[in-house]
Amino acid sequence: MSKENRAGIADVAARAGVSITTVSHVLSGRRPVSDKTKAKVLRVVQELDYRPDPSARGLRTGRSEAVALVVSDVTNPFYPQMAAGLQDVLQPQGFLISICSVRENSEDLDAALRHLLDRKVDGVVLASLTAQERHYAAITDAGASLVRLSGELDPRFGDIVRADDTGGMADAVTHVLERGNRRIGFVNGDPDTAPGRLRLAGYERALRDFGVEFDESLVVSGPFTRAGGVEGAHALLALDPAPEALVCANDLIAVGALDAVRERGLSVPRDVAVTGFDDIEAASLLSPPLTTVHNPAREIGRTCARLILERLSEGPAQGAREVVLPQKLIVREST
Repeated sequence: MSKENRAGIADVAARAGVSITTVSHVLSGRRPVSDKTKAKVLRVVQELDYRPDPSARGLRTGRSEAVALVVSDVTNPFYPQMAAGLQDVLQPQGFLISICSVRENSEDLDAALRHLLDRKVDGVVLASLTAQERHYAAITDAGASLVRLSGELDPRFGDIVRADDTGGMADAVTHVLERGNRRIGFVNGDPDTAPGRLRLAGYERALRDFGVEFDESLVVSGPFTRAGGVEGAHALLALDPAPEALVCANDLIAVGALDAVRERGLSVPRDVAVTGFDDIEAASLLSPPLTTVHNPAREIGRTCARLILERLSEGPAQGAREVVLPQKLIVREST
């Protein structure tokens, strides 16, 4: 059926012999309707191939029923898992979830947010590592609900959902210290980002708690990527003496570190132990399987979705909330 001839809600109501309001209640599920009437309406909906007009519904509700996940690197397996968590909660409520990947510069993020906010998205989950206060303000000023994955809690700029980056990294470093290693290299991502700062703090805390002196030469920084891991691991393994373990700020960096270890003719964990962070699916499939910190990506997505739905239901008056989810060290054969 063409758009011009598409059946409307009035057509469904007329054929089913009920009011338009009853059809609306059946489709929304927000008001009780008898099973007999519901079955009749749904049968007519199928016969007429009726589909609600999203633009008309948006005019009535003031919502687009769309939520965007904005990420820095869509190739990082952490983010698809997070999107799946958003979908778990939002899709049954009739929301569309879109993923927007932006390069690590604020101009690209500016353009992406303009595009999304022009389309009146109801909520934005912001996982971009380059986001600044002006980006937060653009989202909230447009009336969209904002959930961030990092930064300081500020009542002006929505809610925060994150895992315990510092505690998780401290657990990983403590693990390799307990295995007898003392010279531990840290391959970090960008230290100017919240994950970079918090995971470095965890590394330093574990060394301090174990009475091991912090050595700045054992810390290198780069992008949160496999290539960053290769470069950082090579730099550390070239030291004399070389580190006994490489603790990496995420699993992609750890994959690169494993590459570098093999390129230098060394063995994991015999010559050097390696740990990651995030517990992406590939971590258990590597050779050797990677010891890492489980970062609950899917549950982070679900929690973000619940907060957005609560904001849409309750309005912006409620104070800003920060939810910190626990992490767990997963010990495998790389240590």
